[in-house]
Amino acid sequence: MADEIKNVFISHIHEDDSGLGKLKDLVGKHGMSVRDASINSDKSNNAESPNYIKSQILAPQIRWASTLLVYISPQTKKSEWVDWEIEYAERCGKRIVGVWAYGANECDVPDALKNYADAVVGWRGERIMDAITGKINNWENSDGTLRAAQSIIRYSCG
Repeated sequence: MADEIKNVFISHIHEDDSGLGKLKDLVGKHGMSVRDASINSDKSNNAESPNYIKSQILAPQIRWASTLLVYISPQTKKSEWVDWEIEYAERCGKRIVGVWAYGANECDVPDALKNYADAVVGWRGERIMDAITGKINNWENSDGTLRAAQSIIRYSCG
C-alpha cells in the first residue's frame, strides 16, 4: 500500500525543532507521509515585523495545510505564536490536532488548543494518523488513555 500524503502545518516552539523530524518519521512508519509547511530552523526567514510574519509567512502556509498539528511540549503553552497559529487555523476551518511530544508527561497545553482542538493524542503513530484523518475526535493523555471530555468553542467565518 502506498503512503497516504497529508499537507500539515506543525505549530511548535523553535526549541522543539528537533522533534518535528521524529514526529514525521513516526507517522511515516505507519503509512502516512506528511508535507510540513511550518517554519523552523531549516526554513528560517529574516522578517522582523510580527504582522508581516503572520500575514505573509504563516497565514499562507496554514491555509495550504489541511491540518494544523500542535507539538505539545512543556514550553508550548507559553508561546503567543502557537496560540495565534491555532486561532488562525480555527478561523480557516482547519482540523486541529494536538500531539504530545515524546516524554511531555501531561504538561499544560496552550489555551487556544484547549478551546479549538478536534483531537489530542499521545506519541503513537497510528493514533496521530487517525486524528489527522478525522477517524478519532477525542482527547488523550500523553500515555494514550482517554482524557475527560473537553468542550470546544466554534465560530463561523461568516
